[in-house]
Amino acid sequence: MLVLGVESSCDETGIALVDTEQGLLAHALHSQVAMHAAYGGVVPELASRDHIRRAIPLLQQTLRDSGRALTDIDAIAFTQGPGLAGALLVGASFACGLGLALDKPMLGIHHLEGHLLSPLLAKNPAYSPPAFPFVALLVSGGHTQLMRVDGVGRYALLGETLDDAAGEAFDKSAKLLGLGYPGGPEISRMAEFGDPGAYKLPRPMLHSKDLNFSFSGLKTAVLTVVKSQITNICEQDKANVARAFVDAMAEVLTAKCVAALRDTGLKRLVIAGGVGANVQLRAALDAAAAKRRFRVFYPELEFCTDNGAMIAFAGALRLKENPAAAKRDYAFNVRPRWPLDALCAA
Repeated sequence: MLVLGVESSCDETGIALVDTEQGLLAHALHSQVAMHAAYGGVVPELASRDHIRRAIPLLQQTLRDSGRALTDIDAIAFTQGPGLAGALLVGASFACGLGLALDKPMLGIHHLEGHLLSPLLAKNPAYSPPAFPFVALLVSGGHTQLMRVDGVGRYALLGETLDDAAGEAFDKSAKLLGLGYPGGPEISRMAEFGDPGAYKLPRPMLHSKDLNFSFSGLKTAVLTVVKSQITNICEQDKANVARAFVDAMAEVLTAKCVAALRDTGLKRLVIAGGVGANVQLRAALDAAAAKRRFRVFYPELEFCTDNGAMIAFAGALRLKENPAAAKRDYAFNVRPRWPLDALCAA
């Protein structure tokens, strides 16, 4: 089956075509980062309007790159949630309108399931896909969760953040330091020039006896350090704070991943979501893997961000297991709040 994927949960518009036997054929992506940078964060109304402008051109580009036509499509998968309500509605209405016009069945996909399965998209030998079962760390601007994954649709929540997501902490801390948007890449770049011993920031819940996270206190610690500088904070101080922040974040995330592997007895760890591209986090996880003899699997960098390929791929995997999963239901219902572990009971 040829599955069209549509992603529009936040500030990226993604379209992709995946064949259930051949894998990813083509995908196209537009990021709104430049547009939102002027506001220091995502403006939901602007995000929704930009999705409207981008969807059709990206679809046309994907069809050209794949050498396929609209009539070749067998099913359409779209991001049903979670995400920004308006952005989700744009993608869902576009996908369902297309499905109605072509008389093709629809399949709503959980955005985090797309991220969770994205390492399986790997074609580059350097990014070999993992086998089930595995532990997955979903770490992004809106989510930080540890999941046990036994197969497609077979997920169990092991731990999650009790307040802020890791990606949000990156962005807010970068803003406190006067760095650009998005904050994750900026604070990571600045940390490369920092002195690791200059500041010591807290490691929230590092020694808790569960697999949950908390990052609000880490943001507050960054704020306290910045406010302690009576004069304007200099560039080297910014680098030092950035280094302390990144080191604290990487240590907590790595420790929780190691604990999850220990508790489950598994030896495969998947990292998914935008923060998974962070170089310091990858270095910490790789070092832990070498020491404790487990394997870490990352998506290729182009699939760390939100993209249509992961949505089409998740749809293709679900249809391989159950071809009747797609329905001719064009109501384009969306679920801005949708726990991933709820899929287990679905």
